[in-house]
Amino acid sequence: MQPPRPPILDPRAVPVAGHDGHLPPVPAERLQALALRQRFAAPPVWEPEKRGDGGLFPGYERAEAAVLVPLVEREGGLSVLLTQRTAHLRAHAGHIAFPGGRADPGDADAVDTALRETEEEVGLPRAHIDVVGRLPLYRTVTFFDVTPVVAIVRPGFELTLDSFEVAEAFEVPLAFLMSPANHQRHVFEAAGQRREFLSMPWPRPQPDAAGHGDYFIWGATAAMLRNFYRFLMA
Repeated sequence: MQPPRPPILDPRAVPVAGHDGHLPPVPAERLQALALRQRFAAPPVWEPEKRGDGGLFPGYERAEAAVLVPLVEREGGLSVLLTQRTAHLRAHAGHIAFPGGRADPGDADAVDTALRETEEEVGLPRAHIDVVGRLPLYRTVTFFDVTPVVAIVRPGFELTLDSFEVAEAFEVPLAFLMSPANHQRHVFEAAGQRREFLSMPWPRPQPDAAGHGDYFIWGATAAMLRNFYRFLMA
């Protein structure tokens, strides 16, 4: 049985191998709610850049999961609602993530999973959410097959965080995340294995308890955002 790859315990400490400023940002007109609805209704031919950070290791069962990519309509443009997971969780502790999680037997489909998990984690009501489409399945190194569900979110909601799972919720302008000049490439080597991952650090209003001045968006969340970039640029 092939073991899982060595975990990345401190992604901030992994050297930055480069930035992607040579790639153009998504044009502003493609980042409007109507344009996104139209693109998902008639998607272009394209291929995701990142299909996953986990392999199909023999003897390990994978689980279905879904996340919501919530695009909140703000006066300055769409913003992405993200969460920071609490530090005590067994998996992905402290990570920046989309709201979402493992599928339940009672879920009708991936959309149902994403909406249920979002309401449970951050209290975002379904009445404020308009699902516009899905991005390709993403396989994580923690053995989840994740479906990203993209939605436009009407403002006027009040969040209620599940304090066990979610330490904080915040928003990042979609335009920032869809500009590769803000994408960093990292290379991690351990136990004879090599991994690459992206990060998209976003400034905090004030440093956190550890003294970090940014929200360190990386790993699966950053990879799915990169796939979203490729979809919008196709």
